[in-house]
Amino acid sequence: MERSLDTIGVVGLGTMGAGIVEVCARHGLSVVAVDMDDAAVDRGRGHVERSTGRAVERGKMPAEEQQEILGRITFAADLEAVADCDLVVEAVPEILAIKRDLFARLDGIVKESCVLATNTSSLSVTEISVATSHPERVLGLHFFNPAPVQKLVEIISTVVTDPDIVTAARELAERLDKTPVVVGDKAGFIGNYLLFGYLNHAMSMYESRYATREDLDAAMQHGCGYPMGPLALLDLIGLDTAYQVLDTMYREGRDKLHAPSPILKQMVTAGLLGRKTGRGFYTYEAPGSGKIVADALTPVESESPRPTRDVATVGVVGTGTMAVGIVEVFAKAGYPVVVVGRTDDKVAGVSAAIAKSMDRAISKGRATEEAKAEALGRVTAATDVSALADVDLVVEAIAEDVDVKTEMFRRLDEVCKQGAILATTTSSLPVIQVAAATSRPGDVIGMHFFNPAQVMKLVEVVTTVSTEGDVEETVLQLCRTIGKVPVRCGDRAGFIVNALLFPYLNDAVKMLEAHYATADDIDTAMKNGCALPMGPFELLDVVGLDVSYAIQRQLYLEFRDRGYAPAPLLEHMVTAGYLGRKTKRGFRTY
Repeated sequence: MERSLDTIGVVGLGTMGAGIVEVCARHGLSVVAVDMDDAAVDRGRGHVERSTGRAVERGKMPAEEQQEILGRITFAADLEAVADCDLVVEAVPEILAIKRDLFARLDGIVKESCVLATNTSSLSVTEISVATSHPERVLGLHFFNPAPVQKLVEIISTVVTDPDIVTAARELAERLDKTPVVVGDKAGFIGNYLLFGYLNHAMSMYESRYATREDLDAAMQHGCGYPMGPLALLDLIGLDTAYQVLDTMYREGRDKLHAPSPILKQMVTAGLLGRKTGRGFYTYEAPGSGKIVADALTPVESESPRPTRDVATVGVVGTGTMAVGIVEVFAKAGYPVVVVGRTDDKVAGVSAAIAKSMDRAISKGRATEEAKAEALGRVTAATDVSALADVDLVVEAIAEDVDVKTEMFRRLDEVCKQGAILATTTSSLPVIQVAAATSRPGDVIGMHFFNPAQVMKLVEVVTTVSTEGDVEETVLQLCRTIGKVPVRCGDRAGFIVNALLFPYLNDAVKMLEAHYATADDIDTAMKNGCALPMGPFELLDVVGLDVSYAIQRQLYLEFRDRGYAPAPLLEHMVTAGYLGRKTKRGFRTY
């Protein structure tokens, strides 16, 4: 049966509810906006007026259009006002009892053909629907915050939802210029299920003092291109909301990785809820403000600088993509670089690759022929590590194999001068294992550059239990000198970025494996709902499924938690040789 959803009721006019009201009114629909009392209604009206007013001020909307939008909205403090609506969406607090009570009341008010939708982000739509006498007309319509901006709408169908209602909801979402994905009734759905596991892990890292809040957030922004770091995002979402979502997900799935981090409950109990209270993981200028201000945890420059070592010359071992990028970065920053490869052809290829890279930069106006000549003039090629005898820093960028790296560090220990810093670019292997192969583990450190090194700003500076303080400080300052953003972390599998990224990717594979959603829908949800630059399956195919499997297995062996065990589907695809773009077949065919 064809349904026309032209008059929309929205119950609950907080930030989310008011956003849904605005979206519907902007697209020509008549909207009845309801809250519990006149004060709440006035706040909701204020949200819509301010939001559309900002669009007028920025020249994105004429003043006449704002008035037309506001003219399509009827505000009321009486639930009876939605009696004639075709669809009613609730956006009340994320508490099951409140939502069930509201749906029971709406069931006796709305017309028989009215569709009832919940905007819940994690609660069971089925449990909400059975509070009505017609659960078949109930579904989830999960908008993402801020609703006027975010494109994704998750449409949640229960086992009794009428398929015609799902079709009508999809058509409405498209009419609102949204991107709908249809999923089943599982806690967290797609977006929150994958997002909050990642956020919870970040909180655990912070709670264990593995990394500072600033370094955690900088790592994910500069290492993965995320628009916000995990702790800043939690402050935006609201820590109370995060706790409710994680608690619901844990109660349904009993996955330890979704059990709310203890620090989250403590902060919620203390009333530190994020931006809305002016304090969460960060401190804000005022409640509701997004401007972070300094507090007791904000890093400050020491009055007495820590000792460092002089680094005037750099050596790089390796001729692959990562090694080439590192050589280029140091050479462009003014450092003489000795690059060591297995053959003359290999090391000659490094200079050729740098020349090609800089030619592209020149064509885009980002470099000059003079700068290219100077950079190439600083690069010296060699085929034996003995050429590194006098350099101040050696960066190893060879195969991600612990035996190969260990043997290289034994050789470097023999040829490099005393006081030289020896760095490995490993992304997941234990730095201490290669350090222990030398007679000077205090001089060994991890410098995990991200690919392509010429572009990506992040460097994870990884210290072991043996790394000397002046070695760490030297590398941190050196990273800043060459234009990178360094973050400190300890020597454990995955460091910051991979330890947060790959379990999220693994969860996405498990979701696909369970036939909960397609790879396309999962990618769409994460790009449009969470503003990520790539969906998980796009990213897995780019990284390589074999690389992803190896990193995930390393994480599992380190933490011994079954939640980190590689998804069987990932292992099967690697066994079949479907490794992603490099083999022209992964989760998609190229």
